Amino acid sequence: MTRRSLTPDHDPAPDRGHRAALAQALRVARRAGRAARPALRVLATELGTPTRPGTPLFGSVQRRWVRRLPYAVAIVFAVSLLPTGVNVLHNDYGMAGGLAGALATAQSVPLLLAVTRPLQAWWVIFAADVICAAALTGADGVAGRPWPWPVTVIIGYLALLLALSVRERRRTLIAVWLTTGAAGILFEVFAPDGVQSSWVLLFVLSGVVLLLGAALRERGDAQRKLQEQETISEAERARRTLLEERTRIARELHDVVAHHMSVITVQADSAPYRISGIPQEAQEEFGAIASSARESLAEMRRLLGVLRSEETERQGAPEKAPQPGIGQLPKLVEATVRAGVPVELVLPEEPVAPEPAVDLSAYRIVQEALANVVRHAPGARTRVSVTTTGDGSRLTVLVVNEPPAPPVSAPLETSGTGHGLVGMRERVRLVDGTLDTGPLPDGGFRVAAQLPLSAPPAPPAPRTVKDSDAP
Repeated sequence: MTRRSLTPDHDPAPDRGHRAALAQALRVARRAGRAARPALRVLATELGTPTRPGTPLFGSVQRRWVRRLPYAVAIVFAVSLLPTGVNVLHNDYGMAGGLAGALATAQSVPLLLAVTRPLQAWWVIFAADVICAAALTGADGVAGRPWPWPVTVIIGYLALLLALSVRERRRTLIAVWLTTGAAGILFEVFAPDGVQSSWVLLFVLSGVVLLLGAALRERGDAQRKLQEQETISEAERARRTLLEERTRIARELHDVVAHHMSVITVQADSAPYRISGIPQEAQEEFGAIASSARESLAEMRRLLGVLRSEETERQGAPEKAPQPGIGQLPKLVEATVRAGVPVELVLPEEPVAPEPAVDLSAYRIVQEALANVVRHAPGARTRVSVTTTGDGSRLTVLVVNEPPAPPVSAPLETSGTGHGLVGMRERVRLVDGTLDTGPLPDGGFRVAAQLPLSAPPAPPAPRTVKDSDAP
């Protein structure tokens, strides 16, 4: 075994230090690679996941010329940049004609694809730009000119980024911007002598374009969401109006139903005293009917408490005035005349006795129609007609107002809420009638309702199968 002697010409200390430094650098590189791997994975995911591919830019805009604008802009850029790019690469930079034509085509024609698939177009154009920069490294005319991105490349790339920013999400735009900067920094290492560096200019301009495009896109998204919310709110408002009208009608009909239930209770309680010779079983049956009617009245009072309006709750007690009907129309017309609306009232020559629900519905329809005249056409001559059909089966309620006579008064409300018409339709539907409303050719308005004077026939009761009917 030989032992190596130490001489001044060979000192192992510097070798050990060099190896330690190299090992430390490798460890740092591994840590940096592990730390950068998730970022690179996210970068690749964002650059490979387009948003709504195949959907044209501004495709959801209602105006036709706005939907066609991206196509026109893309055609203008592609047609102008293709010959210009070939001329710049071939004549100015001294690139071969075939290669210049191929690269200029790959840098300009995909702008047409950017209208529907901007991210895919970015991949094609960015790859063409990188190949063009690598090819220009050894070109004869590169000295004293912009490199690695010629002017035509910068213009086409910025147009592409504008389309990209309008479509893609923010993380994708950041990935595109960082990739553009990284490519410029990488080419700066291999820059030929005497060139004018253009990667900083493209990096700054691309950031500005992406920022502006993203701001426009987010503003458009906010406006679209606001419109959708307004549409939803309008639908909810209409639904709430309908429910409020139904609740008000149910609250008003409570008195009508309560009256009938009270009559049933009194008749059942007094039957044993009014009719002699009633068996004991029948008396007990009448007592059970009266007890059920009283329980129904109590439940209806609880239901009325649920349906009671906020105004009634603030008053502390339910309304005690009877529900109005056709007999109260003269007073209603008189109050409307005092409000400044000339109203003519025509009632049936023979007195009619409609059912309470029909009587109340007819009064409320006239009341709502006159209220609409006061709000929207003050001073207009109005005719209210309540008549019966020839066979006496239906009641016709007609309210027609003419246009306001000059000087025309300003309407109290310029846009109606629609509550009155909703209430009319619900009341007519409740009694199985018909309603026709709409403007007249001369500028007036017409409300016509036909209500049955008798109750609609009840649906037949289901037939039960007896033992004798069974096969």
